[in-house]
Amino acid sequence: MTRAWAWLVALALAGWASPGGLPPAAEGARILGVFGHIGKSHWDVFEPLMQELARRGHQVTVVSHFPQAAPRANYTDVSLKGSLTDFSPVGQIDVTEMKVDNMWDVYNEHLLLSQLAVTGCEVAFAHPDVQRLLRSNETFDLLITELFTTDCYVAFAHHYNIPSIGLSSCMMMPWAYERFGNPQNPAYIPDLFHAHGMQMSFWERWQNSWKILLDNLAYEYLYHRPSEQVVRRYFKDLPPLKEIARNVSMMFVNTHVSLSHARPYVPAVLEVGGIHLPQRKPLPKDVKEFLDGAGEEGVVYFNMGSMIRATSMAPEKRRAFLEAFGRMGQRVLWKWEEADMPGQTPNVKTSRWLPQFDILNHPKVKVYIGHGGLLGSTEAAHAGVPMVAIPIFGDQRANVQNLLQAGMALKLDYHDVTADSVLAALKEVLQNPKYREGARRVSEAFRDRPVGPLDAAVFWTEYVLRHNGAPFLRNAVAADLAWYQRWLLDVVAASAAAFVLAVLALRALAARLLPHGPIAHKLKGE
Repeated sequence: MTRAWAWLVALALAGWASPGGLPPAAEGARILGVFGHIGKSHWDVFEPLMQELARRGHQVTVVSHFPQAAPRANYTDVSLKGSLTDFSPVGQIDVTEMKVDNMWDVYNEHLLLSQLAVTGCEVAFAHPDVQRLLRSNETFDLLITELFTTDCYVAFAHHYNIPSIGLSSCMMMPWAYERFGNPQNPAYIPDLFHAHGMQMSFWERWQNSWKILLDNLAYEYLYHRPSEQVVRRYFKDLPPLKEIARNVSMMFVNTHVSLSHARPYVPAVLEVGGIHLPQRKPLPKDVKEFLDGAGEEGVVYFNMGSMIRATSMAPEKRRAFLEAFGRMGQRVLWKWEEADMPGQTPNVKTSRWLPQFDILNHPKVKVYIGHGGLLGSTEAAHAGVPMVAIPIFGDQRANVQNLLQAGMALKLDYHDVTADSVLAALKEVLQNPKYREGARRVSEAFRDRPVGPLDAAVFWTEYVLRHNGAPFLRNAVAADLAWYQRWLLDVVAASAAAFVLAVLALRALAARLLPHGPIAHKLKGE
């Protein structure tokens, strides 16, 4: 079946075809994308959608730190590149500065992320090119922006009086659920920043409940209020940012049920996990020769992602990995940001940059050592490659827990890394077939979809355009309920009060009807 026929069948099966035929494609719209976060891995999720919308004839204007390398038809950059000079290290984080699975360090992560969010808002709105855009006569039909650590960019939707779509490069942030009226029951929905699975013990559910509450408080006081103060310096008569954010039409989340497990989503929330996956390309000659030349033992691929500098690893950790690799029969392909690696063993090849998706799809790659970032985990899931996962910070803890529950990974704590622990972990994943089988199951489920994630995101973007923001997708009733109404605490309180009043009324009635009987004496306490 061709791609076009698959698309038509999928639309019909999903009920998207009207009695008069398929809905018409949205005419070329003017779409504004605003992405103020400096993380490259986040941009890797958003860029394919903005490029595809431009390719399909929409006029796309993008405010970001990542302008296109070459001019692209229907695509205009408003570049913020180089404006966040104070946060240049964010693109490359030292491993030694991060700790794992510690609640206090999660709070420190909130401090770093909130500082980056608020500073990012300030820099974006103060940027001369952004100010020129706001003062111009430009008009737009739709805003697409990241809903991550700040809502400051939804102010563009109010300024241009247009609907908006939010994107998330990770699982939904704890503070994103409420605005869509999406269920966030801590009994089975784990907090993004901690390593709880879907099936939690009483103690884990107790912890999870408080962690979600504390995350939402952190958002209110560390992210939201400072961001609101920044935005109000640039926009007059702006309603509260929370009010604007509650009117976001849809949210596209970079997850898939095969990895993040089944959880309830309202129609306004769409999973598009794998939207960043590129078309496979030929490998660089040296990498291809290294992989092709591996024996039956295959290759171990080692990459800690785009944000973590492997070269910042403590010398004893680097030596531990190298000693373990030297005792193995596999070749090792390692992303290393410097030209030389002290103590490098003959079976290890390093490179400053590696085409990860193409490497993971090579048949000689047997295991992937990574930090559990969602993009890398998604690529491993697509390729069916098991992992040794070493979470460092952020959502990596939750991602790795999902990988463990899916049966395609083994977790290794960074602070427990020794030559013996690395060797034991690799031998377990390489020699125990359950990990390869788990990765195969996840891969089959991940790939089996009626429509690819990018096509789905484009369709629903145009759907929002066609239906003037599609406000009916949003669960407005649930989103507008007070927290105590959403959890039925007012119903519980009223029911308890009614029960107490009924008991007191029955007691008074019995005392009045039976003034001298044994029941009356008991009621009086005699």
